[in-house]
Amino acid sequence: MTEKKEHPSIAQFKEFVKKHPKLISEVRKGDKKWQELFEDWYLLGENDASWQKYREDAAEAESAEDKKSDFMSRMMTAVKNMDANQMNQHLYNMNNTISSIQNLFSTFGLTKGASSGQSKTQSNPFSFRKD
Repeated sequence: MTEKKEHPSIAQFKEFVKKHPKLISEVRKGDKKWQELFEDWYLLGENDASWQKYREDAAEAESAEDKKSDFMSRMMTAVKNMDANQMNQHLYNMNNTISSIQNLFSTFGLTKGASSGQSKTQSNPFSFRKD
């Protein structure tokens, strides 16, 4: 297979788009086309003031990373502080509660199998009577 080598300016434009991620959303919304953006970038250059609104602020990027790392650290702390015996006891109690509820349903005939079984015996499609 032959590989196409892309023009160096296209590679530079791709790097520019990575630095300005809001351009992608503009194209996806249909407000801009890649060809238009490439031509503007080629003519105006990377440092033009018109590109500032498409640049993701460094503070926004850092705050997103901080939120992710903060969430992960809180999750790890919660896992470390968990008592395995206490969790096991809670699961055991929950299992017993569910079993009790299932037993109540089966005692009062509230299960799906019991209600459909009764209706089959009552409505026999071939009922014969003596004359």
